[in-house]
Amino acid sequence: MRATAGDISWMPIAALTLVGAAFATALLIFALGPLLRRYALAKPGVRSSHQVPTPQGGGIAVIAAAAAAISISLLILLPEVTAWPQLMTLLAAVILLASVGALADTRPVAVAPRLLLQILAVAAVVYQLPSDLHVLPVLPSWIERTLLVLGVVWFVNVVNFMDGLDWITVAQVVPITSAVAAIGLLGLLPPEAVVVSFATCGAMIGFSFFNRPVAKLFLGDVGSLPIGLVLGWLLVLLAGNGGRAAAFLLPLYPVADGTLTLLRRFRGGERVWEAHRSHFYQRATDGGFSVIDVVTRVFLTNLSLCGLAVLSVIYPGRLVQIGALLGGTILVAWLLVIFARGKR
Repeated sequence: MRATAGDISWMPIAALTLVGAAFATALLIFALGPLLRRYALAKPGVRSSHQVPTPQGGGIAVIAAAAAAISISLLILLPEVTAWPQLMTLLAAVILLASVGALADTRPVAVAPRLLLQILAVAAVVYQLPSDLHVLPVLPSWIERTLLVLGVVWFVNVVNFMDGLDWITVAQVVPITSAVAAIGLLGLLPPEAVVVSFATCGAMIGFSFFNRPVAKLFLGDVGSLPIGLVLGWLLVLLAGNGGRAAAFLLPLYPVADGTLTLLRRFRGGERVWEAHRSHFYQRATDGGFSVIDVVTRVFLTNLSLCGLAVLSVIYPGRLVQIGALLGGTILVAWLLVIFARGKR
């Protein structure tokens, strides 16, 4: 069975990857639970949002389940797919970042080697992208690819930074991957990207039952780093296939929160690479919002951004693009202001 972009006859099997990844994640979490409680227990600290020791490392189950679901689905759907080298590179990079994250979850890791390995993983994925894929065609290819490496490395770390509250990563990853899958159904993305989106979404849904407030399990760096890479890869594909506005809108909230927080800390002379509690969503909980208050607002904002992103793809005219970008920016700015002010 050979799937092509825009052909939805293969979608029932692809949709099963979501369900399969969700169940596989839950089963793996049950199986790994004793090991995580013994070797990967996150103890509360001054920068923590949790009050009791909680196991982390749920990302092991998320990544393993998603990888298995993707492999099985693509072997059935795309036996002759030419993107296998790209997908195998992505898988290798995901494993590398997951290994770096697993090490960081259990012991301190110096910033320099951690960042170097992230750059190597991201560079391998970016330079395996199709040679005819361009996000900014006005730039020479080597400059564009270099900027993409830097941008995706930053995005990987943003996803990691934003994983500091129960359910918040679920509230970001599920809408983004759902929107990417929906856009792929419109024929803007290759089938393998849609399958990866479904599998990642399903795995996060399976994880969400254990991470709901008050969380019994955290994702950990072993999950947040490779998930950031997968999302970055999907967004680059989206931008390079004519969905630049959509690729900007979908991750707008976490990118805005992470980037503005970094700039504020840098301006204040803080060590930006150290853990802290000054993200907007963290300031919201310190300012009186409950975890559910924060996560609900983040989820609804991301759903709105997804709607604007899909709209920008369905109606690619300039006025719609500008309107969607302006609307999304105002929406995110409004949420950040609310979080910064706290509950009054």
